Amino acid sequence: MAKDYSKLSKEELLNVIEKIEARKKYGLIWDEEKVKEQFEKDAQNALPILKEIKGKEITDKDESKPINILIEGDNYHALSVLNFTHQGKVDVIYIDPPYNTGNKDFKYNDSYVDREDVFRHSKWLSFMGKRLKLAKSLLKDTGFLFISIDDNELAQLKLLCNEIFGEDNFRNSIIVSRVKKNIQEREYARSLNLGHGTVLFYAMPNAEVVIPTKFQRKEERWHAFDAPGIRKTMEYKIFGHRPPQGRHWMFEESKTKELIKNGMLRQSPTGKPQYKLEASDITRLDSNWSDLQEGDSKWNFENGEKNIELIKRLIGMSPIKDSIIVDFFAGSGTTAHAVLELNKTDQGSRSFIVCTNNENNICDNVTYPRVTKAINGYKTSRDKDIGGLGGSLKYFKTRFVKNTSNPDDAKKKITEECTEMLCLRENIFDEIKTKNEYRIFQRGNKILAAYYALERADLKDLKKELDKLEGDKILYCFTLDPLGLDKKDFKGWDNVTLEPIPQKILDVYKQIYEY
Repeated sequence: MAKDYSKLSKEELLNVIEKIEARKKYGLIWDEEKVKEQFEKDAQNALPILKEIKGKEITDKDESKPINILIEGDNYHALSVLNFTHQGKVDVIYIDPPYNTGNKDFKYNDSYVDREDVFRHSKWLSFMGKRLKLAKSLLKDTGFLFISIDDNELAQLKLLCNEIFGEDNFRNSIIVSRVKKNIQEREYARSLNLGHGTVLFYAMPNAEVVIPTKFQRKEERWHAFDAPGIRKTMEYKIFGHRPPQGRHWMFEESKTKELIKNGMLRQSPTGKPQYKLEASDITRLDSNWSDLQEGDSKWNFENGEKNIELIKRLIGMSPIKDSIIVDFFAGSGTTAHAVLELNKTDQGSRSFIVCTNNENNICDNVTYPRVTKAINGYKTSRDKDIGGLGGSLKYFKTRFVKNTSNPDDAKKKITEECTEMLCLRENIFDEIKTKNEYRIFQRGNKILAAYYALERADLKDLKKELDKLEGDKILYCFTLDPLGLDKKDFKGWDNVTLEPIPQKILDVYKQIYEY
C-alpha cells in the first residue's frame, strides 16, 4: 500500500525530501527498511566470536604445511570475525551464492523467497550487499573476486559489485557450460539461457593475472620491410617490388634471401614485403570456458558437484602459490577440495577458509566429511582406495559474547573468549603453556602469548617464559585503556610486539555493528 504523504508533518516531509535528494542518480536502489535479516537480531547486544570444536581437527605432521579453516555458522558473523583476523590478508575469494530463482534456493529470515514476493530482488541485494562489503575488506590490493551466478540476478549483481569493488576493477564475465541434468526446464522456461552460467571476475588494482594455459598462445606480428633514407645497395627488387621513393629495404639482398628462406619475410596481400618480428604471448583472457561445465545441484563425492577444474582454474589465475582462499558459501566444500588438489598439482602451499551454516545438516553430513576425505583419503563404494591430498584443518563455530551496559565488563568478557580469534589471526595454534593469567602458543619460530589479567603481577612470570623461547613473539595484553598499553611495564621485553585487547576487536566491530 502506498504511503499517505498528506498525513505527514512538515518535519517528516522534509526528511523524505532529503532522502530522495541524497539518492544516487545512477545505480542500484532498493528498500532496506523492509528487509532486515535475522542475523541482525542475533547480534543485537552481542558480539560474534569463534570457538574451536575439539576432536574435529586434522593435524599434518609437516609443520610447513598451511592450516586450513572450516567455520560453521552464519557467514555474516563469520565475515565479521575475519575482518579482525584477516583484514587485507586474503588473495582470492570465490563464492557460489543462492541464485534467487524463486524455486526454494534462497532463504531470507528462515523463509524461502518465491517469484511472487514483491521484495524478492531487494531481499537478495540486501543479503548480498552486506556480505560483499565485509568481503571487500578482506582482499589484498592484489586480490581476486569470483562469483558464480545465473541470469536471475546477474545484472543486479554486476551493478552491486561495481559499486562495492569498483567498476574499473571488473575484468570479465566468464561463461561456463551447464550440464543438461542441472537444468530445470520448467523453472527456466521463461528464459532462453538454458546452457550456461556466468562467473563475474573482479581484480583489485595491483593484481597480476596469470592467464590459464588453455588461453596462452603466440601471436605473429608482421611489419613493413622498408625504412626511411636512400641506400642504393638496398633498393633491389623483392617480390617484383622496389622500396617506395625516399626509402630502402632493411637489409642487404643476401640477408633478405636468407629471411625469405627461413619464413621471416613474406609477401602481403598487396604484394609488399613484410618482416616477421619475434612472436609474443597473447595475454587476453577468453571469456568462453565452454570446455568446463557446472556440476549437479546435489553433491556426490565420487562424481563431484561444482566443477573442481573450474575453481582450480580460477584460483590458479593468482600467481601467489601460498595464497589464502576464502569461500563463505562453502556448501559441499568444492572450493576447499580444489585448493588441496591444486596444491598437489603444482606443489603450492595455499590455504582455505570456508564457511557454511548447518542448515539440513549440510556442514555435518557433507562439507566436513568431504574435506576430511579429501585430506585423509577414502574408499569408494566399489572398494577403490583414493589417496589423501594432505593438509591440516581447524573446525570453528560462531558464538556470541553478550554485550552489557557496563563497557568494562563487556571488554573483560570478550577478552576471555577471544583466544581462538587471536590464534587464527596469527596462524599459531599449538599451546605450550597454560595459566589462568596467560597462555602461550607456538608454531615453528612464531610465538603468540595472550595475557588476560588487568593486574600486572604475573607479567614477570610471563616474561621469563617468553625469554626461554626463540623466534618472533607477539603479546596480546588485556587493557581497559582504548589508547593501548602502558609501555613502562614492558621495558626489557626484547623482540616482543605488543597489541592491546580487546580494543582492536571492538574497533572492527564498531564499523560493522551498532552497539
